[in-house]
Amino acid sequence: MLRRQMLVTAPAMLAALLAGNTMLMSSALAQSKVSRIVVPYGPGGPIDVTARVLAERVKESLGVVVIENKPGAGGNIGVDLVAKAAPDGLTIGIAAVATHAINPWLFARMPFDAAKDFAPITQLVRVPNVLVMNAEAAKRLNIHTLKDLVAYAKANPAKLNFGSGGNGSAGHLAGELFKQRAGIFALHIPYNGGNPAQLALLGGQVDFNFDNLATASANIKAGKLKALAVTTALRSPALPDVPAVAELYPGFAVDTWWGLVAPSGTPADVIQRLNKAYTEALAHPDVKARFATLMAETTPSTPEQFGSFMAQERAKYGPVVKSSGARVD
Repeated sequence: MLRRQMLVTAPAMLAALLAGNTMLMSSALAQSKVSRIVVPYGPGGPIDVTARVLAERVKESLGVVVIENKPGAGGNIGVDLVAKAAPDGLTIGIAAVATHAINPWLFARMPFDAAKDFAPITQLVRVPNVLVMNAEAAKRLNIHTLKDLVAYAKANPAKLNFGSGGNGSAGHLAGELFKQRAGIFALHIPYNGGNPAQLALLGGQVDFNFDNLATASANIKAGKLKALAVTTALRSPALPDVPAVAELYPGFAVDTWWGLVAPSGTPADVIQRLNKAYTEALAHPDVKARFATLMAETTPSTPEQFGSFMAQERAKYGPVVKSSGARVD
């Protein structure tokens, strides 16, 4: 039945594309009932989990949505697949802070144009990053607050270091931006991924990290890590007693975020239909509760708002990547 349905629909979609008939294209999308979300990272992580939760929730309005994991090259492989897909609404993908704000400055050659090759649909979530120290080290150095950390760094030049999941990672760039704003120096030590960086912090090999709250929360609750500040513009509901870096350095905001995009040229009515389906899914209490377990705050938006937000994020990270010296050739 599904095969027959797809055979009937495909010519209609092709005719719509050739004729530029957006109404017919929307009809084809509705009839096909099979679409995909390309996740440019491996299965099992927070981005993959949120995509699968949403795919299940939009089934009634959009039909079957298949999750296709295409990791590699910092997310660029999967995102490039979306950029080059047919603009019919049947292939959409995840746009993340790495792929659409950092990679354009980090990679010497990009297979796509993050600003021009995509039609924004909606932002999905925001996950705070958190500045954490090894709890024993913080106690030994008498560092209890963010102000204490800055004061120690200024009184002890070149004695602090911080770890991250690699050159150009969100944790690395958050650390570089923090150093700039605070006027301090700390040596960056890159690791091959976020987990090794966290293990280095727990083992006392580095002094502090800017870690994803979803991965750091368990060790914060266990008392192994001390949270000094979150990197969102406001405090996180997950850690209401932990201040934001912005309270000491106004304007500081480094979030881990992701959303949905379609290939550029996807008709506006198709984008609006997708936006409606996914923003309604984000508002469902079950979805919010599931995302909360990942420390992810739902952030539905209009396509225009998401497009503007991504442009602002690209503009923010350009100077930070340049000053950090990080580069992928």
